[in-house]
Amino acid sequence: MYYNKIAFVAADTPAAQVALTRLLNNYPHVPPEQAEVIVALGGDGFVLETLHRWIDRQVPIYGMNRGTVGFLMNSFREHGLVDRLHKAQPVVLHPLRMKARLADGSEVEALAINEVSLFRQTRQAAKIRIRIDGKERMDELICDGVMVATAAGSTAYNLSAHGPIIPMGSDILALTPISAFRPRRWRGALLPRHARVNFQVLETAKRPVSAVADYTEARDVVEVDVREDRSVGLTLLFDPEHNLEERILAEQFQS
Repeated sequence: MYYNKIAFVAADTPAAQVALTRLLNNYPHVPPEQAEVIVALGGDGFVLETLHRWIDRQVPIYGMNRGTVGFLMNSFREHGLVDRLHKAQPVVLHPLRMKARLADGSEVEALAINEVSLFRQTRQAAKIRIRIDGKERMDELICDGVMVATAAGSTAYNLSAHGPIIPMGSDILALTPISAFRPRRWRGALLPRHARVNFQVLETAKRPVSAVADYTEARDVVEVDVREDRSVGLTLLFDPEHNLEERILAEQFQS
C-alpha cells in the first residue's frame, strides 16, 4: 500500500532525535493528526506509547529502531523509506481491556497492548483467587503478582517472568505468575483469546495489590477483570524480512 501522508515521531533520546531530523529533511511529512501512517523512531516502549497515543485513530505505525531491544521495530535506514512502507506487512493487535474495582468502590478501565499485571504493594505477598470464564481455577495464589499477556507482549515482561512465548495468530493469551510461592510449582496457563479472566484479591487490607495495564496503574484493587477487546485493532507494519511472527518464532531458539 502506498501512503501519501507520512508523519514522523521520535523518542527524546539523542539517537532518535538525530534520526528524526534526517527523515524530516528528506521526506514530505504531515502532522500525526493528518497522517495515513506514522513512523515512530525509538525503542519498543516508544512504539507502544505511540500506539496508545493514537489509539482512537487506529493509524498504522511503522517503527524504526533507535532504542535498545527493538523487538517491535524495523531496522533504521534513512533511504528507501517510501518503498519500505509500500512493501511492509501489517500485523493487527487486539489489546486487553482491564476493568479494576478499587477498595473505595471506584473503577479504573484501561487498555493494554502487552499485558495486564497485578503486583503486591508491600512486603507482604499477595493472595489472589483466579476465575476463568466464571469458573474458579485457583482458590489462592500466593505470589509477588500475576499477569495476562498477549502474543505481542509475550516476549516482554511475560518472558522475564518465565512465561511462554506465543506466536502471532495463535489466538492464545498467557496467564503467568510472578514469583509464585504457593502453589510453588505452578508455572501458569495458556488461555484461549476469548477467555475472561477474573482476579479477586484476598486479605486486601493486609496485602494490598496494584493492577497495571501497560501505562495505567490502579492501586488498592480488590477485583480485576481482563479480556481481549476485539473491537479495537491496532496495526503495526513490518518489513517482510523482519515481521513480528518470525521474530517471535526466532526468539524461542535464543540461548
